[in-house]
Amino acid sequence: MTANWSAFVTAEPEFARLVEVRFGAFTHHVLATLRKDGSPRTSGLEVRFLNGELWLGMMPDSLKALDLRRDPRFALQANPGEGQTMGGGDVRIGGRALEVDDPAQKAAYGEEVEPPEPFHLFRAELTEVVRTYVEDEKYLVVQVWKPGGQVRVIKRT
Repeated sequence: MTANWSAFVTAEPEFARLVEVRFGAFTHHVLATLRKDGSPRTSGLEVRFLNGELWLGMMPDSLKALDLRRDPRFALQANPGEGQTMGGGDVRIGGRALEVDDPAQKAAYGEEVEPPEPFHLFRAELTEVVRTYVEDEKYLVVQVWKPGGQVRVIKRT
């Protein structure tokens, strides 16, 4: 089961806001894709939350774009920031990236973001959103959301 960003915002608005703030704190994040042989590839990436969607834009024929064309599964990790503070926690999104070929959708995205032309554009379908943080310098807290469910909270000492 997957859901777009808007469905996540509707289901868990406070959690979604925290995730957007965390990704908004830095420009570059880490995208994990799968190579032809199934091994992982990590790459830097800028992401955008626009019009109820999470967008992944990429340079033409970049290896990460070719990976996603072949196998749309991905994991996206928010930039942890400087030092070890992890302000706002560690945030990860897993899902499937669907390439957008519609010229009107790409043009609308281009007007908002002004990416270098040409570019690949993918729309994210989420399979999970995870936030991990430390509470009261005592607990490791993991929040997990999956489409069709509510946020599950795991607390460990």
